[in-house]
Amino acid sequence: MSLRVHNTLTGQIEPFVPITPGKVGMYVCGVTVYDRSHIGHARALVTFDVIYRYLQWSGYAVTFVRNFTDVDDKIIARAQAAGISTSELVARNLEEFQEDVRQLGCLRPTVEPRATEHIPEMIALIQKLIERGLAYVSDGDVYFCVEKFPGYGKLSKRRLEEMQAGARVEVGERKRHPMDFALWKASKPGEPKWESPWGWGRPGWHIECSAMSTKYLGQPFDIHGGGADLIFPHHENEIAQSEGAHGCEFARYWLHNGLVTIRSEKMSKSLGNFMTIAEAVARAGGEAVRLFVLGTHYRSPLEFAPERLDEAGRAVGRVYETLARADETLGQVSAAPDPARVEEFRAAMDDDFNTARALAVVFDAIRDLNRSLDEKRTAEAAPLRATVRELATVLGIGSGDPVAVLAAERERHLRQQNLSREFVAAKIAERAAARKARDFATADRIREELRQKGIVLEDTPAGTVWKVAR
Repeated sequence: MSLRVHNTLTGQIEPFVPITPGKVGMYVCGVTVYDRSHIGHARALVTFDVIYRYLQWSGYAVTFVRNFTDVDDKIIARAQAAGISTSELVARNLEEFQEDVRQLGCLRPTVEPRATEHIPEMIALIQKLIERGLAYVSDGDVYFCVEKFPGYGKLSKRRLEEMQAGARVEVGERKRHPMDFALWKASKPGEPKWESPWGWGRPGWHIECSAMSTKYLGQPFDIHGGGADLIFPHHENEIAQSEGAHGCEFARYWLHNGLVTIRSEKMSKSLGNFMTIAEAVARAGGEAVRLFVLGTHYRSPLEFAPERLDEAGRAVGRVYETLARADETLGQVSAAPDPARVEEFRAAMDDDFNTARALAVVFDAIRDLNRSLDEKRTAEAAPLRATVRELATVLGIGSGDPVAVLAAERERHLRQQNLSREFVAAKIAERAAARKARDFATADRIREELRQKGIVLEDTPAGTVWKVAR
């Protein structure tokens, strides 16, 4: 089966056929850098990172563009509240964002354009819309006229008449229609501003993505992605202004990940019900965040709870414990991945990037790898290890050094339990002394004391070692 994807534009599962054979252009709406990113952002980041990885693994040459919104009402308000410039706020948050995506194990996109570096392209696009009669100037602002674009609402499946009934015009706006949206905003005191044919001002939110996606991918391009909360109005408005300006299709396939919820309510900064990526990584590790995200199909809602993140962390630990064990047994023995399991994995991913099914293939291989190691069947273990490494890496997990990853997990667990390595070492030594004295009751008590703290002891020919309880 070839790749099939759910296209929000048509509402159908469709065969994926790129515009240029062998090549894919993909644009994903990035973050507005006014604060730290949270688990809701992590879902989009991980989802489209895996799509990027899978397309490359499938042999496509992918140009992946993910933007930064670095001029926006929220950025301006946050900078003013902090008493710093918008450029200072943006620089700090960009640095923190890059650390977040590094911790998540996301590949760098081909291009990461910033809105403020593409003002000329936005102005040119706005001018084209004015010339075509699709936009108008109003006291230094420029608005897109939705009534002039017949296809408005085709992505979100909304009718303009229904939108108008619930729309309101903000104070100071001079629109011809309540649903008209700003392409350019006249400057206010203390705001970033740029010179334009309509006076000093700054771009509206929607125009930036149209300008940047078309600059780097042309129009039309293959995939436009983002969170489901962007379908309306952001992506709807992108379609209107891009197709209105260029007179052709904007993007072929529209992919949207579902929202992360807490007790069935959207995770968002405005509601204050969020965990930042940095906090989640500190709790369970970056690969645990990935595994948590990938365990649910990308289009479905994803209910968050810290316990689910912990569970994902334990699953990542099982991956690396198995790989560490296999490496110790097999050493440098090489083998090709199991073709049947690779095809099963591919079938799952070709089904609209069904990562939950793909993960099941990986964990089945891990189970069988452990069994083959138990039974000392190295001829079976070698291809299974190769299978786990290759398929897990497509999902962005399992590619680290097992010894280093498991050591980091132990350190993270000690911090969470407010323990030290010295404490554990002392307990292990105390237990060893009790066993030597044949005081097995004390030895068992120490083992149970550590188990209650999430630490499992394992007696080996080289001595007693400890690991995090699964």
